Amino acid sequence: MVYRILVADDSASTRSLVRATLEEPRFAAEAGPVEITEAASGFDAMRLLPRGRHDLLITDVNMPDVNGLELIRFVRRSAQYRAMPVLIISTQATERDVSRGLELGADGFVAKPFESDALHEACVRLLKHT
Repeated sequence: MVYRILVADDSASTRSLVRATLEEPRFAAEAGPVEITEAASGFDAMRLLPRGRHDLLITDVNMPDVNGLELIRFVRRSAQYRAMPVLIISTQATERDVSRGLELGADGFVAKPFESDALHEACVRLLKHT
């Protein structure tokens, strides 16, 4: 099975780092092969969601147009996407920020700048529960 992951972040370098981490051979060996789709904003992610199945959404919080928290709210209110795991990656990593994201329905949180191992472990955990 190929896992389809949607990465929503307005930073091209962060999207590239996420892609590189999840396309590493050791990630594929542990979780399986992945297909990454990139979105430069929450609005872009909302536009891409209906174009196919996604097994995981990775989103930043601070983005133009539709922010990550609004994106999570949209996903959790949608019957079509509600069951999809959501991982937040954000520089806003205070206890309050993490709690807020989890209360809205995120399944995990990784603080930026992140270690590739932390992202790897969080994604494997979430994908194995899909």
